[in-house]
Amino acid sequence: MHVPPVLRHRDFRLLLSGMSAIGLGSAIAPVALAFAVLDLGGSAAQLGLVVAAYALAEVATVLLGGVLGDRLPRQRLARTAAAAAAVSQGVAATLLVTDRASIGLLTVIGVVNGCLVALGNPSANALTRQTVPETDLGSAVTLRRLSQNTAQVVGYSVAGLLVASIGSGWAIAIDAFTFVVAAACFGLIRVEPEPGPVLPTTPWGELRDGAAEVLRHTWLWLLIAQALVYHLFFGGAHAVLGPIVVGDALGRAAWGWALAALMTGFIAGGLVSLRWRPRRGLFVGTMLLTLTAAFPVAMALSDHLAPLLLGAFLHGLGLELFSVSWDLSIQQNVAPDKLARVYAFDLVGSFVARPIGLALTGPVAATVGFDRWLLVVGAVMAGTSLLALLSPSVRNLERRDLAPT
Repeated sequence: MHVPPVLRHRDFRLLLSGMSAIGLGSAIAPVALAFAVLDLGGSAAQLGLVVAAYALAEVATVLLGGVLGDRLPRQRLARTAAAAAAVSQGVAATLLVTDRASIGLLTVIGVVNGCLVALGNPSANALTRQTVPETDLGSAVTLRRLSQNTAQVVGYSVAGLLVASIGSGWAIAIDAFTFVVAAACFGLIRVEPEPGPVLPTTPWGELRDGAAEVLRHTWLWLLIAQALVYHLFFGGAHAVLGPIVVGDALGRAAWGWALAALMTGFIAGGLVSLRWRPRRGLFVGTMLLTLTAAFPVAMALSDHLAPLLLGAFLHGLGLELFSVSWDLSIQQNVAPDKLARVYAFDLVGSFVARPIGLALTGPVAATVGFDRWLLVVGAVMAGTSLLALLSPSVRNLERRDLAPT
C-alpha cells in the first residue's frame, strides 16, 4: 500500500490525529446541543441565542489566540486549550445526563468552550507548516483537511442516531473525550519554533503587525470580507433553521444525514484536490464557491431527502475546493512568524457577524417565512462569491509548489 510521503513525518501524523479527533467531536456536539435546547423547551430564537453565545465567545477570543500562537510554543497552547475544552464539555454532559441542565447553563458553558477553542485553533492550523518540509506543504494542507472532514462525516452520520438512542448528554460526553485524545496528540508533538523577527513588546503592537500582513494581500482581506457576509446569512440557516425545517419535515435523523452529505462533499473535494491542482487555484475555488447556495435552496424548495442530500453534497464540494486553495494560499504567501495571527484574523473576520445572524435568523425567518428566507440566503451566498471574482488579485494569484508532493 502506498503511503503518502507527508505521512512519514511523525509530528504531522500527531497533528493530523489531534485535529481529526476534534473534528469528530465538533460534528457530534452541535447536533446534540441543538436537540438538547429544543428538548428543554427552547424556541428557534432561544436556540439561535445559545449558538450565538458560543460563536461570539470564539470571535472575541481568537485574536488573543493568534497573538499567543506567534509568541508561545504552538503545540503547547493547542494541548492546553484542548484539555480545558474536555473539562468544559464534560461538565455540560454531566448536567444533561443528570437532568440538571438549563438553557442558561448551556449558554454559559458554550461561552467557555468557545473561548477555549478559539485560543487553540490558530496554533493548530499554523503548526502544519512546522511539521513538514515546504515541498510537502500542499499535500499536508489537503490531507489535514481531508482527515478532519472524514472525521466530521462520521460524526454527523451518527450524531442524530446517538441523540435518539443515548441522549444529548452522552453524545456531548463523546465530544469531551475527543478533546482528551487531541490534547494527548498535541502534547507529543516536538517541533522547533518558527524563526522570525523580534515581535513588538505589546499585544496591541503584535495585532497591528498581523493586521498589516492581512491588508498587504488584497485577495486575503477581500475574501475574508466575503466570508463575513457568507456566515452572517448561512450561520443561522445552518444552525437554527436546518434542525427545525428538516427535523419537522423528515425527522431528526434526516438532519444528521444531511450534515453527513455535506461532509461527504468536503471529502470529495479533498480527494479531487489531491490530484487536481489548478495554477490559479484561488480563482477556480472562488468560482466553485457558488455551489454552496445549493444547500439552503434545497432546504427551501424540497421536503424529500434526495434533493436535500444533493444540495448538501454540492455545498460541501464547492466549499472544500475553495478552502484547500485558500488555506494553501495563506500557508505559501504569509510571513511564517505572523501565520497564527493571520489565521486568527481570518477566523474573526469570517465569523464576527455570525453571532448576529444566529440571533436574528429565528425572528427574521419567522416574519418573512422560513422557506423564503432560505432562498435569500442562497442568493447572497452565490452573489458574494461572484463579486469576489471581479478582483484581479483573486483571479491571478498562482499556486507555488516547489516540488511534486
